[in-house]
Amino acid sequence: MRAKWIAGISTIDREQWDRLALPLKSPFLEWNWLNLMERSRSIAPETGWLPKHLTVYDGDRLVAAAPLYAKYHSEGEFVSDYAWAEAASRLGVSYYPKMVGACPVTPVAGYRFLIDPEFDEFKMTRLMLEKIDQFCLASGYSACNFLFVEPSFKRMLERLGRHAWIHQSFIWKNRGFATFDDYLAQFRTNQRRNIRRERKAMEKQGLFLKNFAGKKIPEEFFSYMYDFYVRTNDKFGPWGCKYLSREFFGGLCESFGPRLLMTAAFHRSSGDEPVGMSLLVAKGDQLYGRYWGCSRKFDSLHFNACYYHPIQWAIENGISFYNPGAGGAHKIRRGFLSVPSFCMLKFYDSRMQNLMLNNIRRINLLEIQEIEAINRQVPFARQT
Repeated sequence: MRAKWIAGISTIDREQWDRLALPLKSPFLEWNWLNLMERSRSIAPETGWLPKHLTVYDGDRLVAAAPLYAKYHSEGEFVSDYAWAEAASRLGVSYYPKMVGACPVTPVAGYRFLIDPEFDEFKMTRLMLEKIDQFCLASGYSACNFLFVEPSFKRMLERLGRHAWIHQSFIWKNRGFATFDDYLAQFRTNQRRNIRRERKAMEKQGLFLKNFAGKKIPEEFFSYMYDFYVRTNDKFGPWGCKYLSREFFGGLCESFGPRLLMTAAFHRSSGDEPVGMSLLVAKGDQLYGRYWGCSRKFDSLHFNACYYHPIQWAIENGISFYNPGAGGAHKIRRGFLSVPSFCMLKFYDSRMQNLMLNNIRRINLLEIQEIEAINRQVPFARQT
Protein backbone atom coordinates (compact mmCIF):
# COMPACT_ATOMS: atom_id res chain seq x y z
CA MET A 1 0.00 0.00 0.00
CA ARG A 2 1.08 3.58 -0.60
CA ALA A 3 -0.14 6.88 0.80
CA LYS A 4 -0.54 9.86 -1.50
CA TRP A 5 -1.40 13.50 -0.71
CA ILE A 6 -3.75 15.17 -3.19
CA ALA A 7 -4.18 18.93 -3.74
CA GLY A 8 -7.65 18.66 -5.27
CA ILE A 9 -10.35 16.04 -5.34
CA SER A 10 -10.80 16.42 -9.11
CA THR A 11 -7.57 14.45 -9.58
CA ILE A 12 -9.08 11.46 -7.75
CA ASP A 13 -11.19 9.02 -9.75
CA ARG A 14 -14.85 9.69 -8.89
CA GLU A 15 -15.94 6.05 -9.10
CA GLN A 16 -13.16 4.91 -6.79
CA TRP A 17 -13.91 7.66 -4.27
CA ASP A 18 -17.66 7.07 -4.30
CA ARG A 19 -17.20 3.32 -3.94
CA LEU A 20 -16.05 4.25 -0.42
CA ALA A 21 -18.32 7.28 0.17
CA LEU A 22 -21.73 6.20 -1.14
CA PRO A 23 -22.35 3.54 1.57
CA LEU A 24 -21.92 6.18 4.30
CA LYS A 25 -24.86 7.98 5.87
CA SER A 26 -23.54 11.46 5.14
CA PRO A 27 -24.05 12.80 1.60
CA PHE A 28 -21.42 15.48 2.18
CA LEU A 29 -18.40 13.21 1.75
CA GLU A 30 -19.41 12.20 -1.77
CA TRP A 31 -17.16 13.19 -4.66
CA ASN A 32 -19.71 15.41 -6.39
CA TRP A 33 -20.34 17.58 -3.32
CA LEU A 34 -16.69 18.04 -2.40
CA ASN A 35 -15.64 18.57 -6.00
CA LEU A 36 -18.34 21.19 -6.58
CA MET A 37 -17.07 23.14 -3.57
CA GLU A 38 -13.56 23.13 -5.02
CA ARG A 39 -14.56 23.61 -8.67
CA SER A 40 -16.75 26.60 -7.83
CA ARG A 41 -13.79 28.19 -5.95
CA SER A 42 -15.92 28.33 -2.81
CA ILE A 43 -13.30 26.16 -1.12
CA ALA A 44 -9.91 27.13 -2.48
CA PRO A 45 -6.57 28.65 -1.42
CA GLU A 46 -7.89 32.16 -2.04
CA THR A 47 -10.68 31.57 0.51
CA GLY A 48 -8.25 30.11 3.06
CA TRP A 49 -9.04 26.43 2.45
CA LEU A 50 -6.16 24.45 0.92
CA PRO A 51 -7.19 20.89 -0.04
CA LYS A 52 -4.69 18.35 1.32
CA HIS A 53 -6.58 15.08 0.89
CA LEU A 54 -4.93 11.89 2.08
CA THR A 55 -5.45 8.81 -0.09
CA VAL A 56 -4.23 5.25 0.36
CA TYR A 57 -3.86 2.88 -2.57
CA ASP A 58 -3.40 -0.85 -2.81
CA GLY A 59 -1.80 -0.99 -6.21
CA ASP A 60 -4.07 1.16 -8.39
CA ARG A 61 -7.10 0.68 -6.15
CA LEU A 62 -8.17 3.41 -3.75
CA VAL A 63 -8.76 1.71 -0.39
CA ALA A 64 -8.91 4.68 1.99
CA ALA A 65 -9.25 8.45 1.88
CA ALA A 66 -9.63 11.44 4.19
CA PRO A 67 -10.88 14.88 3.07
CA LEU A 68 -8.44 17.28 4.72
CA TYR A 69 -7.77 21.01 4.44
CA ALA A 70 -4.98 23.29 5.58
CA LYS A 71 -6.51 26.38 7.18
CA TYR A 72 -5.16 29.89 7.76
CA HIS A 73 -8.27 31.06 9.64
CA SER A 74 -11.20 29.48 11.51
CA GLU A 75 -14.05 30.72 9.32
CA GLY A 76 -16.54 28.20 7.99
CA GLU A 77 -15.83 25.58 10.63
CA PHE A 78 -18.87 26.38 12.80
CA VAL A 79 -16.89 25.66 15.96
CA SER A 80 -15.66 28.60 17.98
CA ASP A 81 -12.01 27.77 18.56
CA TYR A 82 -10.94 31.35 19.22
CA ALA A 83 -10.27 30.54 22.88
CA TRP A 84 -7.70 27.97 21.76
CA ALA A 85 -6.20 30.54 19.37
CA GLU A 86 -5.96 33.11 22.17
CA ALA A 87 -4.34 30.57 24.48
CA ALA A 88 -1.79 29.77 21.77
CA SER A 89 -1.04 33.48 21.36
CA ARG A 90 -0.42 33.88 25.09
CA LEU A 91 1.93 30.91 25.00
CA GLY A 92 3.76 32.35 22.00
CA VAL A 93 2.59 29.49 19.76
CA SER A 94 1.50 30.03 16.16
CA TYR A 95 -2.08 28.74 15.86
CA TYR A 96 -2.21 28.92 12.06
CA PRO A 97 -1.84 27.11 9.78
CA LYS A 98 -3.71 24.11 11.10
CA MET A 99 -5.14 20.98 9.49
CA VAL A 100 -8.84 20.15 9.65
CA GLY A 101 -10.65 17.03 8.58
CA ALA A 102 -14.12 18.12 7.57
CA CYS A 103 -16.67 18.64 4.92
CA PRO A 104 -16.11 22.40 4.60
CA VAL A 105 -18.76 24.85 5.81
CA THR A 106 -21.03 21.93 6.77
CA PRO A 107 -21.95 21.86 10.47
CA VAL A 108 -23.58 18.43 10.53
CA ALA A 109 -22.27 15.22 12.06
CA GLY A 110 -20.94 12.57 9.72
CA TYR A 111 -17.23 13.13 9.06
CA ARG A 112 -15.05 10.04 9.03
CA PHE A 113 -12.29 8.39 7.03
CA LEU A 114 -13.45 6.53 3.93
CA ILE A 115 -12.16 2.95 4.22
CA ASP A 116 -12.67 -0.11 2.03
CA PRO A 117 -14.68 -2.66 4.07
CA GLU A 118 -12.27 -5.41 2.98
CA PHE A 119 -9.57 -3.80 5.13
CA ASP A 120 -9.33 -3.67 8.92
CA GLU A 121 -10.85 -0.29 9.80
CA PHE A 122 -8.96 0.18 13.05
CA LYS A 123 -5.56 -0.62 11.55
CA MET A 124 -6.21 1.55 8.52
CA THR A 125 -7.36 4.46 10.69
CA ARG A 126 -4.22 4.16 12.81
CA LEU A 127 -2.05 4.12 9.70
CA MET A 128 -3.77 7.23 8.32
CA LEU A 129 -3.42 9.11 11.62
CA GLU A 130 0.30 8.32 11.61
CA LYS A 131 0.62 9.68 8.06
CA ILE A 132 -1.33 12.81 8.98
CA ASP A 133 0.78 13.47 12.08
CA GLN A 134 4.00 13.02 10.10
CA PHE A 135 2.79 15.39 7.40
CA CYS A 136 1.55 18.04 9.84
CA LEU A 137 4.76 18.02 11.89
CA ALA A 138 6.91 18.24 8.78
CA SER A 139 4.78 21.08 7.37
CA GLY A 140 4.62 23.16 10.54
CA TYR A 141 0.90 22.80 11.28
CA SER A 142 -0.16 23.59 14.85
CA ALA A 143 -2.92 21.00 15.12
CA CYS A 144 -5.08 18.49 13.31
CA ASN A 145 -8.76 18.61 14.25
CA PHE A 146 -11.60 16.51 12.86
CA LEU A 147 -14.91 18.40 12.84
CA PHE A 148 -18.43 17.02 13.40
CA VAL A 149 -17.35 13.39 13.37
CA GLU A 150 -19.63 10.39 13.12
CA PRO A 151 -20.18 8.85 16.59
CA SER A 152 -18.60 5.48 15.71
CA PHE A 153 -15.58 7.26 14.24
CA LYS A 154 -15.34 9.37 17.41
CA ARG A 155 -15.07 6.21 19.53
CA MET A 156 -12.35 4.82 17.27
CA LEU A 157 -10.37 8.05 17.38
CA GLU A 158 -10.58 8.07 21.18
CA ARG A 159 -9.04 4.59 21.22
CA LEU A 160 -6.22 6.03 19.12
CA GLY A 161 -5.48 8.96 21.41
CA ARG A 162 -7.65 11.78 20.04
CA HIS A 163 -9.82 13.76 22.44
CA ALA A 164 -13.43 14.82 21.93
CA TRP A 165 -14.55 18.43 22.23
CA ILE A 166 -18.34 18.54 22.62
CA HIS A 167 -20.57 21.07 20.87
CA GLN A 168 -24.30 21.56 21.03
CA SER A 169 -26.41 20.79 17.95
CA PHE A 170 -30.09 20.17 17.17
CA ILE A 171 -31.89 17.17 15.69
CA TRP A 172 -35.51 16.32 14.91
CA LYS A 173 -36.48 12.71 15.46
CA ASN A 174 -39.41 11.02 13.80
CA ARG A 175 -41.16 9.16 16.61
CA GLY A 176 -43.19 7.01 14.26
CA PHE A 177 -45.33 9.91 13.03
CA ALA A 178 -47.75 8.96 10.25
CA THR A 179 -49.09 12.48 9.73
CA PHE A 180 -48.25 16.08 10.56
CA ASP A 181 -51.03 15.97 13.14
CA ASP A 182 -49.10 13.19 14.91
CA TYR A 183 -46.12 15.55 15.09
CA LEU A 184 -48.36 18.27 16.54
CA ALA A 185 -49.82 15.91 19.12
CA GLN A 186 -46.52 15.70 21.03
CA PHE A 187 -46.69 19.38 22.04
CA ARG A 188 -48.47 21.09 24.86
CA THR A 189 -51.77 22.71 23.96
CA ASN A 190 -50.39 26.25 23.75
CA GLN A 191 -47.57 25.28 21.40
CA ARG A 192 -49.89 23.28 19.14
CA ARG A 193 -52.00 26.41 18.89
CA ASN A 194 -48.93 28.52 18.09
CA ILE A 195 -47.79 26.20 15.31
CA ARG A 196 -51.24 26.12 13.75
CA ARG A 197 -51.35 29.91 13.89
CA GLU A 198 -47.95 30.16 12.17
CA ARG A 199 -49.12 27.76 9.47
CA LYS A 200 -52.32 29.75 8.89
CA ALA A 201 -50.29 32.96 8.63
CA MET A 202 -49.15 31.84 5.18
CA GLU A 203 -52.62 31.93 3.64
CA LYS A 204 -53.49 35.19 5.39
CA GLN A 205 -50.49 36.84 3.72
CA GLY A 206 -51.30 35.40 0.31
CA LEU A 207 -48.53 32.80 0.47
CA PHE A 208 -48.45 29.13 -0.36
CA LEU A 209 -45.53 26.69 -0.09
CA LYS A 210 -44.60 23.74 -2.26
CA ASN A 211 -41.87 21.09 -2.05
CA PHE A 212 -39.75 20.23 -5.09
CA ALA A 213 -37.49 17.18 -4.97
CA GLY A 214 -34.79 15.86 -7.29
CA LYS A 215 -35.49 16.26 -10.99
CA LYS A 216 -38.68 18.20 -10.27
CA ILE A 217 -36.67 21.23 -9.07
CA PRO A 218 -36.77 23.90 -11.82
CA GLU A 219 -33.26 24.81 -12.92
CA GLU A 220 -33.84 28.54 -12.43
CA PHE A 221 -34.53 27.94 -8.73
CA PHE A 222 -30.81 27.60 -8.05
CA SER A 223 -30.15 31.19 -9.10
CA TYR A 224 -32.98 32.35 -6.83
CA MET A 225 -31.55 30.25 -4.01
CA TYR A 226 -28.15 31.91 -4.31
CA ASP A 227 -29.74 35.37 -4.16
CA PHE A 228 -31.75 34.37 -1.08
CA TYR A 229 -28.64 32.85 0.52
CA VAL A 230 -26.70 36.07 0.00
CA ARG A 231 -29.52 38.24 1.33
CA THR A 232 -29.85 36.13 4.48
CA ASN A 233 -26.15 36.30 5.24
CA ASP A 234 -25.82 39.98 4.43
CA LYS A 235 -28.31 40.74 7.21
CA PHE A 236 -25.74 39.52 9.72
CA GLY A 237 -22.85 41.54 8.34
CA PRO A 238 -19.48 40.27 9.58
CA TRP A 239 -21.27 37.48 11.49
CA GLY A 240 -22.81 36.04 8.34
CA CYS A 241 -21.83 32.69 6.86
CA LYS A 242 -21.52 33.55 3.17
CA TYR A 243 -18.94 31.08 1.93
CA LEU A 244 -20.40 29.63 -1.28
CA SER A 245 -20.28 31.17 -4.75
CA ARG A 246 -22.98 31.56 -7.38
CA GLU A 247 -21.13 28.89 -9.35
CA PHE A 248 -21.65 26.44 -6.49
CA PHE A 249 -25.42 26.89 -6.56
CA GLY A 250 -25.39 26.84 -10.36
CA GLY A 251 -23.70 23.44 -10.34
CA LEU A 252 -25.95 21.81 -7.74
CA CYS A 253 -28.64 20.73 -10.19
CA GLU A 254 -26.26 18.70 -12.35
CA SER A 255 -23.90 17.51 -9.62
CA PHE A 256 -26.26 16.75 -6.73
CA GLY A 257 -29.81 17.06 -8.03
CA PRO A 258 -31.19 13.66 -6.94
CA ARG A 259 -30.30 14.39 -3.30
CA LEU A 260 -31.92 17.84 -3.14
CA LEU A 261 -35.20 19.12 -1.73
CA MET A 262 -36.41 22.70 -2.09
CA THR A 263 -39.30 24.26 -0.24
CA ALA A 264 -40.42 27.29 -2.24
CA ALA A 265 -42.85 30.00 -1.13
CA PHE A 266 -44.94 31.90 -3.66
CA HIS A 267 -47.06 35.00 -3.23
CA ARG A 268 -50.35 35.35 -5.09
CA SER A 269 -48.91 38.44 -6.82
CA SER A 270 -45.56 36.88 -7.80
CA GLY A 271 -46.70 34.21 -10.25
CA ASP A 272 -44.08 31.47 -10.70
CA GLU A 273 -41.28 33.46 -9.08
CA PRO A 274 -40.58 32.32 -5.49
CA VAL A 275 -40.44 34.92 -2.74
CA GLY A 276 -38.69 32.60 -0.30
CA MET A 277 -36.95 29.26 -0.37
CA SER A 278 -35.08 26.69 1.67
CA LEU A 279 -32.61 24.16 0.29
CA LEU A 280 -32.24 20.75 1.93
CA VAL A 281 -30.33 17.55 1.23
CA ALA A 282 -31.67 14.03 1.77
CA LYS A 283 -29.93 10.66 1.85
CA GLY A 284 -31.46 7.45 3.12
CA ASP A 285 -33.52 8.25 6.21
CA GLN A 286 -31.62 11.49 6.92
CA LEU A 287 -32.63 15.05 5.98
CA TYR A 288 -30.32 18.04 6.29
CA GLY A 289 -31.38 21.69 6.29
CA ARG A 290 -28.76 23.84 4.56
CA TYR A 291 -29.73 27.31 3.25
CA TRP A 292 -32.69 29.63 3.39
CA GLY A 293 -33.74 33.13 2.39
CA CYS A 294 -36.56 35.37 1.15
CA SER A 295 -37.06 38.50 -0.95
CA ARG A 296 -38.74 40.42 1.88
CA LYS A 297 -39.97 39.75 5.39
CA PHE A 298 -43.12 37.66 5.84
CA ASP A 299 -44.52 36.67 9.21
CA SER A 300 -43.58 33.06 10.12
CA LEU A 301 -42.28 32.21 6.63
CA HIS A 302 -38.96 31.07 8.06
CA PHE A 303 -40.65 28.58 10.39
CA ASN A 304 -42.77 27.17 7.57
CA ALA A 305 -40.07 26.96 4.90
CA CYS A 306 -37.36 25.59 7.20
CA TYR A 307 -39.33 23.48 9.69
CA TYR A 308 -43.00 22.71 9.14
CA HIS A 309 -42.99 22.01 5.40
CA PRO A 310 -39.75 19.97 5.48
CA ILE A 311 -41.00 18.07 8.54
CA GLN A 312 -44.21 17.23 6.73
CA TRP A 313 -42.17 16.03 3.74
CA ALA A 314 -39.93 14.02 6.09
CA ILE A 315 -42.93 12.27 7.65
CA GLU A 316 -44.38 11.45 4.23
CA ASN A 317 -41.06 10.10 2.94
CA GLY A 318 -39.89 7.95 5.84
CA ILE A 319 -37.20 10.27 7.17
CA SER A 320 -36.01 9.32 10.66
CA PHE A 321 -33.80 12.31 11.48
CA TYR A 322 -33.78 15.92 10.32
CA ASN A 323 -30.66 17.97 11.08
CA PRO A 324 -31.64 21.64 10.64
CA GLY A 325 -28.11 23.08 10.64
CA ALA A 326 -26.36 25.51 12.93
CA GLY A 327 -27.78 27.87 15.52
CA GLY A 328 -31.29 28.90 16.40
CA ALA A 329 -32.80 28.58 19.86
CA HIS A 330 -36.21 28.88 18.16
CA LYS A 331 -35.75 25.25 17.04
CA ILE A 332 -36.56 24.16 20.59
CA ARG A 333 -40.17 25.28 20.25
CA ARG A 334 -40.53 23.25 17.04
CA GLY A 335 -39.60 19.96 18.70
CA PHE A 336 -35.91 19.78 17.84
CA LEU A 337 -33.81 18.26 20.61
CA SER A 338 -30.39 19.42 21.67
CA VAL A 339 -27.73 16.76 21.08
CA PRO A 340 -23.93 16.65 21.36
CA SER A 341 -21.71 16.81 18.31
CA PHE A 342 -18.02 16.04 18.48
CA CYS A 343 -14.79 17.53 17.23
CA MET A 344 -11.59 15.58 17.81
CA LEU A 345 -8.53 17.57 18.86
CA LYS A 346 -4.78 17.12 18.71
CA PHE A 347 -2.22 19.89 19.16
CA TYR A 348 1.38 19.33 18.13
CA ASP A 349 2.79 21.82 20.63
CA SER A 350 3.15 20.01 23.97
CA ARG A 351 2.03 23.07 25.95
CA MET A 352 -1.17 23.41 23.94
CA GLN A 353 -1.83 19.67 24.15
CA ASN A 354 -1.39 19.69 27.92
CA LEU A 355 -3.63 22.77 28.23
CA MET A 356 -6.33 20.95 26.29
CA LEU A 357 -5.97 17.72 28.29
CA ASN A 358 -6.18 19.60 31.60
CA ASN A 359 -9.36 21.47 30.66
CA ILE A 360 -11.34 19.48 28.09
CA ARG A 361 -13.26 17.39 30.63
CA ARG A 362 -14.52 20.50 32.45
CA ILE A 363 -15.36 22.23 29.15
CA ASN A 364 -17.33 19.21 27.95
CA LEU A 365 -19.19 18.90 31.25
CA LEU A 366 -20.39 22.50 30.93
CA GLU A 367 -21.58 21.82 27.40
CA ILE A 368 -23.46 18.68 28.47
CA GLN A 369 -25.15 20.68 31.22
CA GLU A 370 -26.17 23.27 28.61
CA ILE A 371 -27.64 20.53 26.37
CA GLU A 372 -29.65 19.15 29.28
CA ALA A 373 -30.91 22.63 30.18
CA ILE A 374 -32.02 23.29 26.60
CA ASN A 375 -33.95 20.03 26.42
CA ARG A 376 -35.86 20.89 29.58
CA GLN A 377 -37.35 23.78 27.61
CA VAL A 378 -38.79 21.68 24.77
CA PRO A 379 -42.60 22.20 25.00
CA PHE A 380 -43.65 18.57 24.75
CA ALA A 381 -46.80 17.48 26.53
CA ARG A 382 -44.67 14.82 28.16
CA GLN A 383 -40.92 14.24 27.99
CA THR A 384 -40.01 11.26 25.83
